[in-house]
Amino acid sequence: MWDKTDQNSPHSGRKRRGKAQGSGGDAPGADDAQRAETPAAASPTGAMPPRGGDAVTPASSVQPAASDAAAAAAGCGDAVDLRVGRELIGRDDRVRGFMLYLRQERQCSEHTTKNYFLDLAQFVQLTPALVADGQCCWSKLTAATARRFAMSLAAAGLQHSSVNRKVASLRSFYRFLLREGVVSSSPFRQVRRGKTARRLPTVLDVAEVSKLLDAPAAYWAGQVATRSDLRSDAEFSATRDAALLEVIYSAGLRVSEAVGIDGADIDFLGSVFKVRGKGHKERLCMLGRPAAKALREYLRVREERGLAGRRDPGPIFLNQQGKRLTTRSVERLYKVYVLSAGLSADSTPHKLRHSFATHMLAAGADLRVVQEMLGHANLTSTQIYTHIDIGRLQEVYAKAHPKA
Repeated sequence: MWDKTDQNSPHSGRKRRGKAQGSGGDAPGADDAQRAETPAAASPTGAMPPRGGDAVTPASSVQPAASDAAAAAAGCGDAVDLRVGRELIGRDDRVRGFMLYLRQERQCSEHTTKNYFLDLAQFVQLTPALVADGQCCWSKLTAATARRFAMSLAAAGLQHSSVNRKVASLRSFYRFLLREGVVSSSPFRQVRRGKTARRLPTVLDVAEVSKLLDAPAAYWAGQVATRSDLRSDAEFSATRDAALLEVIYSAGLRVSEAVGIDGADIDFLGSVFKVRGKGHKERLCMLGRPAAKALREYLRVREERGLAGRRDPGPIFLNQQGKRLTTRSVERLYKVYVLSAGLSADSTPHKLRHSFATHMLAAGADLRVVQEMLGHANLTSTQIYTHIDIGRLQEVYAKAHPKA
């Protein structure tokens, strides 16, 4: 790490809020390690944010359906118990080869690889004609069965985007089988994509972003006011989470990108840092003045707690046990701060990324520049943000159109 006076960044013009009054933390002690990354246990609502679960249907109730349509109607949702399908494909050499291909050749994340696996498991479980003697016979599948599968998912109530994703997973798998010479043609090649309405992402305005960035300090100060023994842990959590939110907003990061930052990736002198995005693609991001200041303060507190030195090349954002912070922990923490700041409860960390892009474009940033900052491979992914700031569009229209 290098450390020197910072330069301007996309949002360095925003005035830095004052330091938090008091301090705050994740948990009172080692016995509360789980609560260390889940302050919601003491959140304003008094309720723990819901945790995702896998199966909701007992395994004994899962039986192959008589037809594709009946099977889809009985269990096409993502929360269905897929133990039967998972066991079938878990011992399939072709599927194992496909998973290896996704990880090594396509450089897919574990999250993406898992989704491919679950989509395959669901397809096998809902297509009993594909299974013979406990083995998956991939070459037996016909184009008609593939189309019926997609149609039955849609008829059972899945959104077009979900159906398209599952079909895309299966299409990729059969492309892999074609490459390996297992099948002579792909039954999913002629399955059409359903039309999906492209929804505009919701964003926070600048005032709401400021409230959110102030929330960690305010929340943990409130906790210390009622529990003075939390002071040390609270200071660590407040400074860490403030730095985390600042860095996300400073560069429009995905949560997975933010928690993946290492000390060796940050150049304080140049006010930039390196990020590994989807497909392990690397890009340079800007470190704004407020983000750099918050990050330095967090590194100071982290060092005082003995978790890691300020110039340690390892993970930047750590939990109370000195391990790298996880995306799930960040999502739970974010929910607490959203409630503490009085913002919409349906807000997600990704909304900060949307807000970054919208605010940059509204301030006159070039679309191509924002594309590079977000790490979008295709410009069309970035163009959606040009439709959000209606006030900016109306202003440009009034100045440019002769009959406005």
